[in-house]
Amino acid sequence: MQVTEIYKSIQGESTHAGLPCVFVRLTGCNLRCSWCDSEYTFFGGHRMTLEEVAEEVEQLSPGGGLVEITGGEPMLQEREIVPLMQRLLHDGYTVLLETSGERPLERVPKGVVKIVDVKCPNSGEPDTFHLENLEALHARDEVKFVLSDRTDYEFARDFVVRHDLARRVNAVLFSPAFRKGASGVRDASHCLLDPCELAQWMLADGVQARLGLQMHKFIWDPAMKGV
Repeated sequence: MQVTEIYKSIQGESTHAGLPCVFVRLTGCNLRCSWCDSEYTFFGGHRMTLEEVAEEVEQLSPGGGLVEITGGEPMLQEREIVPLMQRLLHDGYTVLLETSGERPLERVPKGVVKIVDVKCPNSGEPDTFHLENLEALHARDEVKFVLSDRTDYEFARDFVVRHDLARRVNAVLFSPAFRKGASGVRDASHCLLDPCELAQWMLADGVQARLGLQMHKFIWDPAMKGV
């Protein structure tokens, strides 16, 4: 498989935020979201075997723990990562898969927690989520919406209701988009949508969702890689 980086850090998003986590960041993505913070994964990387990846994960987190398979879009390498996820589950790891849902998800092992990032209108990649993937979601999974303004919020709010997401999955996450190229100051001034405003909208509408912030961008410089 083609890998950009493997590192250990603090999980910054999802219901696992704040926990130590090994990130296996794969190379390649077929989407071009307007605020993407991992464009460096689009090309390059280096080839690694399943055994090499599993050994590096074990070195970083011996005996188990949290592992996230991310990208890029990891499901572009489905043939390689399905056996990897099965191996990591067998070895006692809690495995997260960060994906856009643009690729089929039915072959993802059932023990994996899928964190599906449904793209909103202002991402530049609307309507790329395949609705049939809703049937591949389980009670442990999570669905995330990255929001930049009221239009994105209303899309996400209505999607949650229309597809009864609160019943389908463990968590629905609403997260303000971060400005591309953000660096230096570690605060919410980099958010394209003020978290305070988002919280007020969610409370007013009674949305069955959790407001999430990218914790790692408040701990380290928002431009820093490998954290």
